[in-house]
Amino acid sequence: MGNLDITQRNQLERSTLSGSDSLRRGSERGAAIYSVVALVIGVALCVVAVMTIENWTQWLVLGVIVVTMIGFMVAVSPSRRGVEQH
Repeated sequence: MGNLDITQRNQLERSTLSGSDSLRRGSERGAAIYSVVALVIGVALCVVAVMTIENWTQWLVLGVIVVTMIGFMVAVSPSRRGVEQH
């Protein structure tokens, strides 16, 4: 962008930041397939993890991991209070 004059730079920014439909967003079908596959794999891994737990300390570690992940999801949520929507 260093070699562009002001007119070329404005034209480039306008075309990429305007939110036009000319940008490719990806396949909705592909995202749905990925979600289903990820859900099946996640459930299978959860079942294996719960079946192999032998001690209360392992349950404690699993609980801390779950609480940490819930906290992370809340922290990065785009709909939480105090975050401006653009």
